Amino acid sequence: MSVSLKSFNTLSLAQNCQQLFQVNSVDEFKGVYQNAISQNLPVMILGGGSNVVFTSDFDGVVIKVDTKGIEVYEDNEYVYLTVQAGENWHSFVQFCLKNGFHGLENLALIPGSVGASPIQNIGAYGVEMNQFCEQVTYLDLACFDSYTLTSDECHFGYRESIFKSDLKNKALITEVQFKLPKLWQPNLKYGPLQHLNIETVTPEAVFDAVCEVRMSKLPDPSQIGNVGSFFKNPIIEASVYLELLKTYSDLVGYAQVDGKIKVAAGWLIDEAGLKGFMQGRAAVHDKQALVLVNLDAAVGADICKLASSIIDIVFKKFGIQLEPEPRIIGSTGEVTL
Repeated sequence: MSVSLKSFNTLSLAQNCQQLFQVNSVDEFKGVYQNAISQNLPVMILGGGSNVVFTSDFDGVVIKVDTKGIEVYEDNEYVYLTVQAGENWHSFVQFCLKNGFHGLENLALIPGSVGASPIQNIGAYGVEMNQFCEQVTYLDLACFDSYTLTSDECHFGYRESIFKSDLKNKALITEVQFKLPKLWQPNLKYGPLQHLNIETVTPEAVFDAVCEVRMSKLPDPSQIGNVGSFFKNPIIEASVYLELLKTYSDLVGYAQVDGKIKVAAGWLIDEAGLKGFMQGRAAVHDKQALVLVNLDAAVGADICKLASSIIDIVFKKFGIQLEPEPRIIGSTGEVTL
């Protein structure tokens, strides 16, 4: 039996897997997972498919988590939302906005599922999900017991969490609880939002501005395959940043709490002359250099070859090592680029 994964990954890579199951409950997941393990088959857990690059057919079982549900309660200061892993992230942001729960507007239009959001601590326009994450509940894949971690226990960092380190391949995130303050404070520090008036701006206006910017720069995966931002914004020493400024006066950088500087990967790729650069049927998007696209019938190897070329060229020009954001999946599991 062979099942196409093309419609289950936003890069639209036409790879297959032996079996694919879409599960709507934790119990259903347990049954499918245990059956696959008993047959010694590789297992991959899939959310929205917006953060994976399939480099070949997957020689095992893919389990897509489609659990749904949002529970809300509140106290005098906060609204608490417990969200099932299979909920679509952008739909959840819209749900919050519609119901007057504010804080997540900067994270509008990020593709993927709520369950995937803690794994790499998704973020955009000055906000990261961990700022509003109260706790994460997960299923231990070895014993099937359920555990809950506080936000601090998740060891969140820039595109990092315990689910990419100590709990990698050991846990299924089942639900995420968010804590949104009733007293809303807009975050307008990133360029595309700085034109908004902090005294009069509304959550709806921030949401609309973020959506407008993202739609103008980022291609719709339903129209052209992509995984959004392909590379992390590298964090470098302040001394290295100051040295680079002598040659590149417009190098975009953001100071971090530890004194280091986060530089814009898209700027580096653009400055290296790679916007629109093509290899095979893959290319750097001509409007946003941080995005790699499947032009038409690209395979995972095309995407990976293009990404490797970009990494090499940027390193030679700036001495900065780029790292991919999406998971690179081989025939039996995650591999390096």
